[in-house]
Parts: sequence; structure tokens; C-alpha cells
Amino acid sequence: MPRAFYRQSSLLTLLLICLIFFPLDARERPGKAEPVATFSIVGRDAETGELGIAVASRFFAVGTVVPWAKAGVGAVATQSYANTAFGWEGLALLEQGATPEETVAILTRNDDNPEKRQFGIVSADGKSATFTGDKCNPWAGGRSGSNYAVQGNILAGEAVVTAMEKAFLETPGTLADRLYAALLAGEKNGGDSRGKQSTALLVVKEGAGYGGYTDRAIDIRVDDHKEPFKELGRLLDFAQMNYAWNEAWTLYLEKQSSAALPHMERTAKLAPENPEVLYDLAVIRMATGNTNSALEALEKAIKISPKLKAQASGDNDLKALRDNPVFKKLIE
Repeated sequence: MPRAFYRQSSLLTLLLICLIFFPLDARERPGKAEPVATFSIVGRDAETGELGIAVASRFFAVGTVVPWAKAGVGAVATQSYANTAFGWEGLALLEQGATPEETVAILTRNDDNPEKRQFGIVSADGKSATFTGDKCNPWAGGRSGSNYAVQGNILAGEAVVTAMEKAFLETPGTLADRLYAALLAGEKNGGDSRGKQSTALLVVKEGAGYGGYTDRAIDIRVDDHKEPFKELGRLLDFAQMNYAWNEAWTLYLEKQSSAALPHMERTAKLAPENPEVLYDLAVIRMATGNTNSALEALEKAIKISPKLKAQASGDNDLKALRDNPVFKKLIE
């Protein structure tokens, strides 16, 4: 969150041996397990290196079960009678050099009920795989290609995953835009045959989280809602704005103002009436030598929130403006 709010191979061999002979998790738990009937897409943006997952289901809080991702490593969606260990084990295998296809083989070989599992994997180099066990509830299946894997179970039909694939490949914009478009396309074509309840969307990128300390660029969930797709879209608007804002301010604090400016300009386009956004836009414009446009942004910010006058008057980030007559008038 930006200032306005806070302002190899031997290891792989060993890991494979451990997974084969000493599985890391007890696979089937006692008691009745409800299937995480759902549809999901795992994707990668080849230009930015972002990895992400979007998922929807007639299941409470699907985002607590299905999506797993690590920047520079890969992303995994685990569902049906989900073995959540497939998330972190899958990422560990990818990190040690296994391909998605190899990861599928290892995870299913060491699982005591693979015929009920379903999962999709994309690695940081864009390779992918999707797996659907023979005993997943129909309709169940998936599709995969370079930079994506789509899968679902208890669906209205195969059209759900084919529509998701098409939307992901043909939609312009950010990875989050494309993942969300795929989710909407799946729902439009019938989605989960039982109905709708929860959705989630996760995007990771190195240093893209709060303050640059984590990889969580976007991490939003709708756990229980009558219109979870619409609600996810509403949250995504905020999340995309915050992601751009955080990237901008992190770069600014690293004294990379020129690199920060495009992200801050995008933030302002996403939130043109947010006074704190406009204020930070003024700061970063000023840092890049754009005095007039900085004053324009600051004027808009103060007009929306006059309380920002006090902040601006003592802000060292704007000290170069203190003798500017336009600035003096703004903070009167």
C-alpha cells in the first residue's frame, strides 16, 4: 500500500526420492470430504512474468483451498476432492526444477486417491499441465497450452473450459484482466452446474506486494455472495489500482522516479477522484521534473480534500515547490 496509507539438480533428486518414499502429507482424511467442484484457470504473463489463478465455485471460500502461487516459480490450482498439499508440494517441485508434467506424475503417484483429484499447473517458463482423475464428478476435464491451464468439474459441460481458454487467449490487458475474463466466460457458458457462491483471484510477481516485501500483487476473495463474479470484479478494480500504486511508490522510494511515473499515471487513470492518488502523482511528477503537471495534480487533490494543504506545506517531497507562487496559493 502506498505512502498515503503507510506511505540444482541434486536437490531435485533428493526431493523426488522423499516424495516417492516418504509422502509429505496424509492424503485421504477420515470423514466425509465435500468435493471442491469448481472451474479455474492458472496463467502466466510472458511479458511481465506475473503468475496467477482465478477460480469460482458453488463452495464456501474456494480461495482458501484452490490457488497456490510463488513468484518466479509457478502456480497451482488444486480442486475436486482437493489435496491441498498439491499446492505447496507442487510449488516445491517446480522450484527444484521439475516440469509441470513431471510434477503431475510425482504428485499423483504419491497420492492414495488420484482418480478423484484435479489440478492445473503453470511454471515460471510458461510450461503447463492439467490433470483430471477418472472419478471426478462430471462434467470434468481441462485444457492447457503455453502459459495457461484450465480445468473444472461438476460443470455444465465442456463449453465452460473451452470458453475460458478462448477468453484468456483473446482478451487484451493485464494478466488479472485476462484471468477474470476467463472466469466470466466460464460462468456465461454454464459454470458450476450447482450454481455460484465464491470466487478468488491471485496474481504474484517478485516484490509486487505491500512495500515490495512480498510477491502478492493481487490477492482477492469473495467467500460467500449471491453475485460473486460481480463482487470479484468490483474488488479487482480496487486491487488493480492498489497494485499499480504500490509499484509506483516502491520504485519512487528506491529513487527510480522515471520508472515509477508510468505506474502512478495508470493509478490515477484507475482512480481519478482519489485525492491521495492525485497527491502521490504530484510528488512523482515533481521528482521527474514535471513541475506544471505536478501542480495540476496537486490542485485536483486539494480541491477534493482540502486537508491535504497541511500535508503539502510541510512535505519534503514537495520542497522544490515552496517558493513557487502557484504552490503558495494552493496551500493558503
